Amino acid sequence: MRERDKVYGAFVLAAAIIGIVAYGWFLHSAPIVTLQVVSFIAVATVLGIVGWIGYTMLTTPSPKLSEKKLSESSEGGR
Repeated sequence: MRERDKVYGAFVLAAAIIGIVAYGWFLHSAPIVTLQVVSFIAVATVLGIVGWIGYTMLTTPSPKLSEKKLSESSEGGR
């Protein structure tokens, strides 16, 4: 298991370095378009997460009291 984690770590590190170099190259060759694309992706990601939270809140059923808890609470009030 430890060796596989090292391989995954090396892959992630290599992907990050390649991403940094590619982003630098894109920023140098077309700075305005690159910044527009990156900012759109960042905003879309944040708003997508906000939308997912709203959807989850909308579709999650309310917690219901069990019959035992309901009867205990009504007896305790007498």
